[in-house]
Amino acid sequence: MRLPDSEWRHWPGMDALLAALDAERGKVRFVGGAVRDSLLGIPVEDVDCATVFPPEDVMRRLQAADIKVVPTGLKHGTVTAVIGGKPIEVTTLRRDVDTDGRHATIEYSEDWEEDAARRDFTINALSADPLSGEIFDYFGGEADLEARRVRFIGLPAERIAEDHLRILRFFRFHARFGAGLPNPAGLAAAEKYAKSLMALSRERIADELLKILALPDPSDTVALMIERGIFAPVLPEVVSADGLVRLIGREQAFDQPGDPIRRLAALLPPEPDTARSVATRLKLSRAQRTRLATATARIPGDTAEPRALAYRHGMEGAIDRLLLCPTNDIVTGNALAHLIANPPPAQMPLKGGELIAMGVEAGPEVAAKLREIEEAWIAEDFPDEARVREIAGALIS
Repeated sequence: MRLPDSEWRHWPGMDALLAALDAERGKVRFVGGAVRDSLLGIPVEDVDCATVFPPEDVMRRLQAADIKVVPTGLKHGTVTAVIGGKPIEVTTLRRDVDTDGRHATIEYSEDWEEDAARRDFTINALSADPLSGEIFDYFGGEADLEARRVRFIGLPAERIAEDHLRILRFFRFHARFGAGLPNPAGLAAAEKYAKSLMALSRERIADELLKILALPDPSDTVALMIERGIFAPVLPEVVSADGLVRLIGREQAFDQPGDPIRRLAALLPPEPDTARSVATRLKLSRAQRTRLATATARIPGDTAEPRALAYRHGMEGAIDRLLLCPTNDIVTGNALAHLIANPPPAQMPLKGGELIAMGVEAGPEVAAKLREIEEAWIAEDFPDEARVREIAGALIS
């Protein structure tokens, strides 16, 4: 099998980059996801290269070819070349000297198979000659791709011991590329060593979890992870995938893009305090924490006043709440369609200065009266400015 002659192989500047890294003598290859995805016919967004040259030599060669290069990960042997506005990571061949489940001490190498053996799964260990397209497959990755099978290179326990995050990556890659049940040996090892996830930083766990939830439909994989106790050490609050299954069905039925934060909310109980605790533990951003807590505050009454919900929590928050609402799909669909067709105004058409002109004394009373008027305005489903002034006049008098 050869690498398809895909569009990304002809990006502006690609020929210059390959020439600078001596592609004609086999000193550089395409590696990883770009090779895998091209063989699967999936659009390629990110391109990585591996080379026998040390990173300092790579930088010198690229700079001599007038290619912008950024030392993004020198201590790991990686630099980033920028061609046509697109970043391409170039990493020197490596071997592991020592690993502790989170980090690895490496040495540079000139052995392509040794470098490939460091990777997690066979389908990620494929490499290709950038000129001829010849595929180099040391561990049966092509057969696994064809079988839609995600399989660890070598012994799964050893690969997991090198980096515990590979447990979550195993399930993510299965959800994306696999068919049927996961590879038995990999699944057994992931279940056995699930507690090792506790040694990882919460940021790495959150990043991998959200990548899983961002896939088109990871519900079967997530259900299996729950069944096998994968979440228990780090997210014991996740006990069922039923809410996720229902949510993804609604996202698809109502033509709403899947969202990982909303899907995380579907896995949690409808308790904002629990959501805040989970968000803090995973070190999510402030905006993500707020959104997660808002989404888990879902109640059946949300469908009765979707425009008021959107005014208070924004369209994003309201759509989250409606899709997660514990009502039947018909009620939910009608409320969502009504909201999308009739979004609320961004703000009330009345300011504090106007209240003062109407006789309200400047100070805290203005803010209090504005809130009172706003609540009445919302309760009447956002009438026009003339009606707002009538409401204000009645409340002031």
